[in-house]
Amino acid sequence: MGMYELIKGEDNGIPDPNKNSVSIEDGFIEEELRLTTVAKDETVTKVPSPPCKQRLVSLDVFRGITVALMILVDDAGGLFPAINHSPWNGVSLADFVMPFFLFIVGVSLALAYKRVSGRANATKKAALRAIKLSILGLILQGGYFHGINNLTFGVDITRIRWMGILQRIAVAYLFAAVCEIWLKGDDDVKSGFSLMRKYRFQMMVALSLTIMYMALFYGLYVPDWEYQISSESSTDSLKTYSVKCGVSGDTGPGCNAVGMIDRKLLGIQHLYRRPVYARTKECSINSPDHGPLPADAPSWCQAPFDPEGILSSVMAIVTCLIGLHFGHVIVHFMDHKDRILQWMIPSTFFVVVGFLLDISGMHVNKVLYTFSYTCVTAGAAGLLFAGTYILVDVYGFRRPTMIFEWMGMHALIIYILAACNIFPILIQGFYWKQPQNNVLSLIGIGS
Repeated sequence: MGMYELIKGEDNGIPDPNKNSVSIEDGFIEEELRLTTVAKDETVTKVPSPPCKQRLVSLDVFRGITVALMILVDDAGGLFPAINHSPWNGVSLADFVMPFFLFIVGVSLALAYKRVSGRANATKKAALRAIKLSILGLILQGGYFHGINNLTFGVDITRIRWMGILQRIAVAYLFAAVCEIWLKGDDDVKSGFSLMRKYRFQMMVALSLTIMYMALFYGLYVPDWEYQISSESSTDSLKTYSVKCGVSGDTGPGCNAVGMIDRKLLGIQHLYRRPVYARTKECSINSPDHGPLPADAPSWCQAPFDPEGILSSVMAIVTCLIGLHFGHVIVHFMDHKDRILQWMIPSTFFVVVGFLLDISGMHVNKVLYTFSYTCVTAGAAGLLFAGTYILVDVYGFRRPTMIFEWMGMHALIIYILAACNIFPILIQGFYWKQPQNNVLSLIGIGS
């Protein structure tokens, strides 16, 4: 998803940040950062010599699987609530999409910055790519496009949504890129422990971010607050709702620190206005689907809440840093068995720890991006990536995964056209005499 170019590197597969730029179009970011995945200098057979120059196709395939999963849950999530985003606590199929993208961004960055000759220049280019991606996110998800039921466009700056999927990926990308550019040790890597020692400062950053998130999430006091929405009887009049809190460490929808920070720093008028918790039992008689409010619905049910907020994005950065570690395994270990072992052990550990935390009361929650959610989804991403690597790069099953490989190579454009509804909006713009007479209406979309 990044933006445009990417480091193409020399014939030995080692990218040169001073020559081109590392596209952030991976997972959506780095539709071209995939080229850093070429890893031509890496041995993909167990024979130590001669080295086999072969591209790591599993990166594209993993990214393509994630794109396909995103399209599936976006289009079918409304019909099958079981695969839609969990209304609050818990994890469903849709809740793995964002972490998978962040994970693969981290993996790709390890390859893109395998060697950096000019740190300041590489940092500048990474910052510019992050800014470009954030601007693209503002246009696509800030409210500029009004959906397939409305052919108008434009956004009121006083109500624009500042955060979003691409903005979160841009933040995580930039943070992980800076860590990879500046925080590398000079240690030789001969084992898993020496790998951790070489990148110990990056691990310290990830640990510090986790501690900071936990301290703010459980330590901040959340006071009472209120919000306004249009009255059902008149769009010109506003109705005010008051939410009673006065607590710290609350993990419910109305009184958590994640929402409070966004309301204070971003402004409630700039938050996402279709919160996922509107599908909870407290807020919908059709839960886990959308529906009318129950008679005793809490006052927070209609309040805006951003699933890609500020505090929750801290743990999103941690997911990207975990992916970065998995990319380091590719860089420093040449043997299939070593790579798979270095991936499977931490992945399994993360999944087990995440579910144990959930059982213990630290619930898996995508919207809050809890520590348990980070562990479960990062571990699942590692397991899927290891499985994809075994299938595609070890055993060479390329043909069954070619569609995913293609989707992974064009992740950003697919995201823009499909997930952001740009393609249907373009088609809907051509109609016969009346806007209602368009191709989408004939096939039952947007009608």
